Amino acid sequence: MSNPAVSVSLAVACALMAGLAHAHDGAHTGGIQTQPSSAVKAPYDIVHSKITTEGNVAVFHMHVAGKAGALKPAKTGQLAGSAVFSYVWPTTIDPSAVGFEAKSGILAFAVTSHPDFDDTPLFPAPLGAWHSHWVVLSPDEACGKGALKVVDIPPGNKPKLPKTWPGLPILIDSPGWVPQFKGGTLEVRVPFDDIGVVNAANFDGVTAALKLNASVHSPLLCVVDVFKVASGDLSLPGKVNQ
Repeated sequence: MSNPAVSVSLAVACALMAGLAHAHDGAHTGGIQTQPSSAVKAPYDIVHSKITTEGNVAVFHMHVAGKAGALKPAKTGQLAGSAVFSYVWPTTIDPSAVGFEAKSGILAFAVTSHPDFDDTPLFPAPLGAWHSHWVVLSPDEACGKGALKVVDIPPGNKPKLPKTWPGLPILIDSPGWVPQFKGGTLEVRVPFDDIGVVNAANFDGVTAALKLNASVHSPLLCVVDVFKVASGDLSLPGKVNQ
């Protein structure tokens, strides 16, 4: 004869497991789904990227084949030529939505690590720690054929900038939103004054390395190695909340 208490316990356990499986599946549904690639290092091998909104908060989500954030650039001991590793969500959101000049380039949200310099003066963190940025990107052949850079601020120019601009001569913001890593998943929650601009946006997912120009002048920060693009062609096919 079966024990009723054991049967109930088994039923509860099965229900919990089913609920957890459903929650896990839901976390990685929608957005841009990508097949893993043996040619990409697992911590940067994007398999899923999406942006959703909850009230006035945008949730930037990326899942990779390995452990997210496990691989960081090596320290060089100098600013010039140093590397930046990044998880990036390029978007169709106008840069003015976060405090830059309107139509100044491609607005992207990025989570980065770089052990050779500090660009978060308002939110101090150990060098090399993962942290978040808004950046404005544009093509520049000086970075390589078809390559992107973070838009430079020419000497003497005073463009519109976010209040948390870190003082570098490029269109970058250091707002202090803390990235959360768990296994293969990276998420960042970012509040917006006007969440409507996010809800209407398209996006992509990218993992890449950037490098500071060896002579530390324009272009200051170039994308030098794209590890993976979720869409395969940077067409920004992702739709927020889908």
